[in-house]
Amino acid sequence: MKSQKASKSKSNRSGARLDLSTPADLQLKMQRVQLAIARRAHELFEARGREHGHDLEDWLRAESELLCPVSIAMSESQDRVRVRANVAGLDRSEIEASVEPHRITILGKRKLSTEKAKTGATGKVASHPDQVLQVIDLATEVMPERAIVELQAGELTFELPAVSKNKGETAV
Repeated sequence: MKSQKASKSKSNRSGARLDLSTPADLQLKMQRVQLAIARRAHELFEARGREHGHDLEDWLRAESELLCPVSIAMSESQDRVRVRANVAGLDRSEIEASVEPHRITILGKRKLSTEKAKTGATGKVASHPDQVLQVIDLATEVMPERAIVELQAGELTFELPAVSKNKGETAV
């Protein structure tokens, strides 16, 4: 399956365009993140003496320890859906995204800085998660092949043409 492509050229807003991944390409990476969350949730369960009844609490705590929060803003018109996601601290090379007719997936991980790598400072700080995993369900069907995705100043913007509700025709 070919990757969905967005042009690499600069837009008139000087945001860097992002190449999109296919949903299948992101699936395995998402599963790895979800497995890490499950492992951490299980560690929390065991640390509490295997006391049952706190599985959701453990899962949410594990997510908060491993994933950066992402604030989302959406707007919709008759022919377009616009989604903005705050991914501050991540650059273009650290973010992957896919667009499906009813879903957007954002996956990102901060790379170890060169300076930290040279000094050997690789320890993780629990209060500073370094990953993003965000799945956004869309109420309106969009055309993934016509998506424009840009990263500018820590904000990932998706411009998504909507599918017309008249016999599957595309909106202009």
